[in-house]
Amino acid sequence: MAAQLLSGGASISCGLSSSRTSKWALPSNNFIGFNSFLGRRINIDDGGACSLSVNRAKGFLPYPVIRQRRNHHVFSRFNSHLSSDCGVQSTDLEDTSALHQDCGGGGLNELKGTVPSQIKLSEPSKETCKPKDVRRELIMLSLPAIGGQAIEPMVQLMETAYIGHLGSVDLASAGISISLFNIVSKLFNIPLLSVATSFVAEDISKNASRVSTPGEKMQLPSVSTALLLAIGIGIFEAAALSLGSGPLLSLMGISPASSMRVPAQRFLMLRALGAPAFVVSLALQGIFRGFKDTKTPVFCLGFGNFTAILLFPFFIYYCQLGVNGAAISTVVSQYLVSLSMIWNLNKRVELLPPNLGDLNFSSYLKSGGFLIGRTLAVLVTFTLGTSMAARQGPVAMAAHQICLQVWLAVSLLTDALASSAQALIASYISKEDYKTVRDITWFVLKFGVFTGVALALIIGFSFSSLAPLFTKDLEVLKLVTSGVLFVSASQPINALAFIVDGLHYGVSDFPYAAVSMMVVGAISSASLLFAPKLFGLAGVWYGLTLFMALRMVAGLMRLSQRNGPWWFLHSDV
Repeated sequence: MAAQLLSGGASISCGLSSSRTSKWALPSNNFIGFNSFLGRRINIDDGGACSLSVNRAKGFLPYPVIRQRRNHHVFSRFNSHLSSDCGVQSTDLEDTSALHQDCGGGGLNELKGTVPSQIKLSEPSKETCKPKDVRRELIMLSLPAIGGQAIEPMVQLMETAYIGHLGSVDLASAGISISLFNIVSKLFNIPLLSVATSFVAEDISKNASRVSTPGEKMQLPSVSTALLLAIGIGIFEAAALSLGSGPLLSLMGISPASSMRVPAQRFLMLRALGAPAFVVSLALQGIFRGFKDTKTPVFCLGFGNFTAILLFPFFIYYCQLGVNGAAISTVVSQYLVSLSMIWNLNKRVELLPPNLGDLNFSSYLKSGGFLIGRTLAVLVTFTLGTSMAARQGPVAMAAHQICLQVWLAVSLLTDALASSAQALIASYISKEDYKTVRDITWFVLKFGVFTGVALALIIGFSFSSLAPLFTKDLEVLKLVTSGVLFVSASQPINALAFIVDGLHYGVSDFPYAAVSMMVVGAISSASLLFAPKLFGLAGVWYGLTLFMALRMVAGLMRLSQRNGPWWFLHSDV
């Protein structure tokens, strides 16, 4: 058949354009055989136009080689030269016509002795011909993202160490306030970050061709929508944290008579001033991830957080502000990070569209609404764990704060891999390149397991020597060293849990991510209500480990479903 002459994935079409130059001329005495081929493969309308398309899934043109035709009664002489961006040529055939990627059209006017038409061979694009090195692309995206993800947790560890040397009461009060800040501030901005990454990546894929000149700013409604939502959410969260600091601490089990109440409330009210900058910075990170740019956030985060490192000893010790000095340092760094990111983003996109009607709040609110429920389930679970630790006294709360910060700092390193995979998957999904998405998925899962095991071994052997960096209190150290199993052994579980979350965000499977997390959170919260009463602080860590394990299982179950958004993992595409 003539299909053997074409490489897999190509398509034939012929139109009426007279501006095309490349032709596939067929002698009239050979058209009877070609007509029989066209009769089954080409749709011919009354106007003489014809088209032939190839569906890869049906494998119409399955052979990746070009062979000389053996049926000489159909084509007595088929002399061709195939030239395209792929550099594929057929030198065994005599050269009487050329097939280029931009070859032209003409119509199939009369199905009689002659064919005065031009047939276009649309070859695979250069991107298709060259195998995509998605693994390298993923790693190159992940390396800067790991730096960005590592900067803030490492700075928080340094903050914990500085506060820890002030005393166990100061460390415990700061830990409670940070937990409350995370509940309120991350309830909306984590969904905004995740949704912005997917929406911006899709928006760029759709609008990339509209940029006509180099250096021209893009107009992306998804970017403007994310920024405006972030500003509004940040102002709301700042007001909620400031005005509701007292009731929120009471909900955490910190009564007005507690020694932790006053320093915790002051710390929380100061940190509330940075809520708008914090929300905007996370939204901006999601936007840059959508651009597949993980380097710019690293520089901005590094600049702001390095400033915080310098300010910690200045405000805490030199100005003698104690734990309040740590809060002020963090707020200053958050505004520096946000302003530097906005300055860099303004170089490539219009921050506000010319028409405010282009803003797409409904899509953000719909997808973000699912993730708000999901984020709420996560935050409630972790807050419940913090609350149960706080009810056991300042020493237990201080130990829990140290273990939790180390656990989160190391675990979130794999989140950089997940966020990079999310950006790539969202981009290729919008192009319906399911094969590449499948390759990314399997690679990132395997790499996540390897990373989790490596982190578990590193922490397991080094955690005991790291603990004295955070406190000199012997009672606290005794409890901290007992948490090594929780911090280290759960790393492979955490790695897969974060990665499957990123995969689901990449295909915009937000409803499942939300519902499954709510179920997982409910089960884990029930465990956290009872386990600490029986096992003390170890019961808190057991409940959090159960939460991450169920989260991982729920994500892997979705990947295994053949009729869900991951159908292409189980079929040939």
